[in-house]
Amino acid sequence: YVPPQIRKAQETLDDKKREELGRLKKMVNGLINRLSEPNLSSISGQMEELYMANSRKDMNDTLTDILMNACVTAVAMPARLMMEHVLLVSILHHNVGIEVGAHFLEAVVKKFNELCKSDAEGKECENLLALIAHLYNFHVVHCLLIFDILKKLVSTFTEKEIELILFLLKNVGFSLRKDDALALKDLITEAQKKASTAEKKFQDQTRVRFMLETMLALRNNDMRKIPGYDPEPVERLRKLQRALVHSSGSGKDTQLRVSLESLLSADQVGRWWIVGSSWSGAPMISDTKSQAQQKLHVGKVSSKIMELARKLRMNTDIRRSIFCVLMTSEDFMDAFEKLLK
Repeated sequence: YVPPQIRKAQETLDDKKREELGRLKKMVNGLINRLSEPNLSSISGQMEELYMANSRKDMNDTLTDILMNACVTAVAMPARLMMEHVLLVSILHHNVGIEVGAHFLEAVVKKFNELCKSDAEGKECENLLALIAHLYNFHVVHCLLIFDILKKLVSTFTEKEIELILFLLKNVGFSLRKDDALALKDLITEAQKKASTAEKKFQDQTRVRFMLETMLALRNNDMRKIPGYDPEPVERLRKLQRALVHSSGSGKDTQLRVSLESLLSADQVGRWWIVGSSWSGAPMISDTKSQAQQKLHVGKVSSKIMELARKLRMNTDIRRSIFCVLMTSEDFMDAFEKLLK
């Protein structure tokens, strides 16, 4: 039972919170709408100020919602627009904290996984994949995730998946080759196997052949063979990113080295990639196991010492063990050795 006056206070608090969030959404939306390459510096500065003035959770939720609404539509979004939006996330990821990029990445990957399972006709999947590709281009996420997504697409191998593989390779293929050539080679071998077994399945063979040719061009580092490949816009924005990131660690040390499986099961097993991310799910290890592990043995100690430990209320095995070590050691070095054991 909640008394009426407390209930009333809670309701006004909820209204106040809703009003604050609405105001925040308006401000962030205004900044995102004006976002372009020339004013990226001032907008990222204003976003950082908003992060300092509001709670991180509210800011992350608001920013992710607005960016998803802006970028994930049924029609293909212009590449330049995508890059600028992701570059903003990348700058905030490096300047404010890695939870900014992590929150956005998790939302994008979950939405992508959801849409891949459904047979959506629009270009939402391509748009989400472009967001993930540019998060990798601007050093928010490690190539591990990109390879996981490619493996997943190769294992399904329908016409829709072939389109997505081609789209991803065109955007980040050469960066993947630079980061992990061996994994790319394995992926190409796997795709060739799949293509040879699924040859009968496709009416339009030219698409599969084109994908395999693109993969071979990547393996041989031949950029001319990939139509429409232009690394210049990404390079230019990377240069801008280096200028706008305050810390010297703008490179690969803040990359989230997280797998597809970890992102999709974050609600069940926690988010280990965010430092201090609290998690209130079921315990990962059952209590019986942890109790069994806590039985510590420090050799034989006299009953007199054990009695003394009981009197001083050393009520757990680990406390008793430490107490016995301290009471029976010859000197500090001996105590140190025993405590380490």
